[in-house]
Amino acid sequence: MTREVFHSGEVAVQARAGERTIAQRREAMVLDRLNEAAAAVVARQGVVAVGAAALDGSIWASLWCDAPGFLRANATGDVLEIRRAIELADPVRSNVRSNDPLGMLVIDLEARRRLRINGIVGHVDDSFIELHVREAFGNCQKYIQRRVREDGAALASSASGVERGDSLDGNRRRLIARADTCFVASVHPERGIDTSHRGGAPGFARVMSDHVLRIPDYAGNSMFQTLGNFEVDARAGVAFIDFERRRVLSASGHAELDFREDDPVHPTGGTGRYWTFSIDRWVEFSLPGTMTWTLVEQSPFNPR
Repeated sequence: MTREVFHSGEVAVQARAGERTIAQRREAMVLDRLNEAAAAVVARQGVVAVGAAALDGSIWASLWCDAPGFLRANATGDVLEIRRAIELADPVRSNVRSNDPLGMLVIDLEARRRLRINGIVGHVDDSFIELHVREAFGNCQKYIQRRVREDGAALASSASGVERGDSLDGNRRRLIARADTCFVASVHPERGIDTSHRGGAPGFARVMSDHVLRIPDYAGNSMFQTLGNFEVDARAGVAFIDFERRRVLSASGHAELDFREDDPVHPTGGTGRYWTFSIDRWVEFSLPGTMTWTLVEQSPFNPR
């Protein structure tokens, strides 16, 4: 029996958005392994967004950066190898376990290219993760801010080390207000973890209170993997990236869909779709101190 590409939550949101027919035309994009072209792209990349579940069931997202080549597919494309030292502060890396799901989004910020890879973890140790690929497919370049990365000697940072909390203070509010890039991890009880990108002009994610964010859902590929997961399971994780300070703000909580007319002071680009994210806990930590990021151009697709 042929496996259905989309689960019930995705189908429900596709229908609600009036984009079910478009989604059905894109089913062939979703493969169960990395083809030769995708494997070649992955081998050149040094940035991947990741999502995983903690033992308590909370969902977390993060961003891993390393030298190109730390990701490599096997000859048949059904296994992805990740070679990277453990970082205890990272809420995803510390929750990668054998036989558990892991969601990945390989992203090239300079070329505005991204590839989703979801699967089940095989062998894992302090410097190696083996991911058995369940699905892989490319995403469009929309809403990715173009950045160039340079690697060099270790750089001094004025930022603190690891910080934690359960509500948004002034520093965290300012980080979110500056952010033009975040990643979101969502979960489905059978399909596992999915990690996707969200981007926009700084301030696209709005702080509504000490515990609540509202994020617009811009027009995308009509497949609604993230919102479809929210329809079934509200658990989620988000990771906001502060490229200038080389910091990651990762928060775990719950998401709720909000389909309404566009808020003129917080536009969706015409979709009228939002999701609110209620924060349970957050952790802030540093990206590798040997990397600097230069913003070249905001995405021309960002709603004004």
